[in-house]
Amino acid sequence: MIEREKNPEYLNSFLDYMITIQNKSQNTVKEYNYDLATFLKFIKIHFKLTEETNFSLIQYSDLSIDTIKRIQLDDIHAFLSYLTVNFHSKAATRSRKVSSLRVFFNFLCLKNFIEINPTQNLETPKLDRRLPKYLSLDQSRKLLDVALDEDNRNYERNYAITTLFLNCGMRLSELVGINIKDINFSECQMNVIGKGNKERTIYLNKACINAINNYLCVRPKEGIKKDNKNSHEALFLSERRQRISRRNVQEIIYRELTQAGLDTKKYSVHKLRHTAATLMYQYGNVDIRALQELLGHESISTTEIYTHVSNEQVRDAVERNPLANL
Repeated sequence: MIEREKNPEYLNSFLDYMITIQNKSQNTVKEYNYDLATFLKFIKIHFKLTEETNFSLIQYSDLSIDTIKRIQLDDIHAFLSYLTVNFHSKAATRSRKVSSLRVFFNFLCLKNFIEINPTQNLETPKLDRRLPKYLSLDQSRKLLDVALDEDNRNYERNYAITTLFLNCGMRLSELVGINIKDINFSECQMNVIGKGNKERTIYLNKACINAINNYLCVRPKEGIKKDNKNSHEALFLSERRQRISRRNVQEIIYRELTQAGLDTKKYSVHKLRHTAATLMYQYGNVDIRALQELLGHESISTTEIYTHVSNEQVRDAVERNPLANL
């Protein structure tokens, strides 16, 4: 939850603009608030406006717009350096901060809070291109076997959750947000709300439909909490009979990974999204554009990380060289 009283008014105005005009999700706006709060705390240190040495205790609500007008590109570079040295921030983290700062200063210029945009020539930190970690086909099957353990009283629910992750490549936030009414069983498809509050359609295969139907047979129908989470509409419920939380889902997958003998430091809920995308690309002959649509990526470059091929495919390509048997 955003503590607006800790923010200067121009920051709250920016957050309101993101919600009402740009239609950004609550999660996105919370990330903006966190990134910009971190930046404003740094500015107080950088401009010697505070004697507080504990970064988390620095107050920034009194940071005036006149101080913001003083900020130049070099000050932003100093902020990114500060993140690297003091917080050991990775390039991806700094890249997100850069993105937040660009949007924020664009807003301040648009609304005439400031005249000069210091982020105009700000470059994005170069990201390391690493292959995503994912489960193999055998490991994925093993995880599903563990999820189907009938000794667990919630196995129908847990199996449906794991099946959707491994077959559809959805995000954690998308899964916990599913409502029963979002599912069209006759068309075998489901609508989810993805990043940026954007709605997209996910198609459900037979495994997903069967897993959902089996869970719906045992899903509680009475005693569901009336709350602001619309728990009565939610597909997945916790044992407290309210919409399942992200933390709860993470714990479920963590236990399944542990029981399957898989490294929980290497694999996580998000790695199941990587797994689904990789398996579809490797075994399903899926077009990269179709995969982009399925995963809800804005940029095709994000999807391209799944076009890596396994060592077996590389070896097979060499063996198939027409000169191989000469």
